[in-house]
Amino acid sequence: MNKLIVTRWNQGILTALQSEGGIIQLNLDPGPETSILGNIYIGKVKNIVKNINSAFVEFASGQMGYYSLSENRCHIYAKPHSGGGLKAGDEIVVQVSRDAVKTKAPVLTGNLSFPGKYCVLTLGKHVVGFSSKIRDQEWKASVKQILPKEAGTEYGVIIRTNAQETEPDSILSELASLCETSRRMLSEAAYRTCFSQLYHSVPSYISDIRDLNSGTLQEIITDDEEIFYQLKEYMAVFQPGDSRKLTHYQDKMLPLGKLYSLESALDHALNKRVWLKSGGYLVIEPTEALVVIDVNTGKFSEKKEIQAAILKTNLEAASEISRQLRLRNLSGIIIVDFIDMEKEEDKKELLSCLEALTAKDPVKTTVVDMTRLNLVEITRKKVRRPLYEQVSFNRGEE
Repeated sequence: MNKLIVTRWNQGILTALQSEGGIIQLNLDPGPETSILGNIYIGKVKNIVKNINSAFVEFASGQMGYYSLSENRCHIYAKPHSGGGLKAGDEIVVQVSRDAVKTKAPVLTGNLSFPGKYCVLTLGKHVVGFSSKIRDQEWKASVKQILPKEAGTEYGVIIRTNAQETEPDSILSELASLCETSRRMLSEAAYRTCFSQLYHSVPSYISDIRDLNSGTLQEIITDDEEIFYQLKEYMAVFQPGDSRKLTHYQDKMLPLGKLYSLESALDHALNKRVWLKSGGYLVIEPTEALVVIDVNTGKFSEKKEIQAAILKTNLEAASEISRQLRLRNLSGIIIVDFIDMEKEEDKKELLSCLEALTAKDPVKTTVVDMTRLNLVEITRKKVRRPLYEQVSFNRGEE
């Protein structure tokens, strides 16, 4: 069972997910005043760059975002449009789909999405989809039958993994609420000025509660009174069944950060070297283009059993790597240099093990393959900044 811990840390809000094996996920939110991921604005097209088939859109005063024209073929115009394609000066409704990364501007999209606990409403992509973790084809077919006729034609719907744990009426009720939110927002857009914020996404410490499987969440605990009442209000409306799990911790002599050794957990999650029980270790090096993970062995005492020892160390490393990806929120392209193995069956066992471990990650993670150089390529969907960037941002180092 999992416990979600929410507390203040420096200028931000730290969320830690604890399981029986320790802290498995850390997220440092800069606070609702500075987070823009998921927010929706009326932006103005500043210029079209044809050679990269993209536009740059000012979505807040002085704040520019990258808008791909190949991924956004249909645009939501805030004001009546004469047609003829997107051009400089047009006002369009955009959503921040990816945070700014160092010198790169935030990524904007016209494919708006409104996430709930059981489903995600999408405008721009009119399809009915299901989480890749839902394998029950009969259940999928039954859900498709109860969805409104507008689903897949006027808007899109993605059914989330959590939907399997609830009744169909709860899915439909949430979908109706998300549709009403989107309709109200778009109707207001016609009367709002350029750079207006039309929709504010919930802070990540709330989305963590929304996205977690309720059946695995035992307790939500915070020592901050403001956060406690914010969570209480949110859960009373959107997750009343989980309200009893919320606890206000009030021991000022022993704050939550000390009680759960969160400072130490953060330090370990930012250290590039991670030790394995076998005596081996990982070196984790995030770069701007990709993440490189090197598996290093300790000393093998029995040369006759060296291949078995290498496989054992690699399997242990695979388990720790799957944990570190989630803990540090590493994403994009990840290259792992495991210890070289001679036997093909050992390589297959390692890949199979890694696939099973990464399949448990709530963020979509794919083990691509092993190259001829015995490098394993993994991709992990980019959702938020990696933890090391969150900490740097919180310290004012960016």
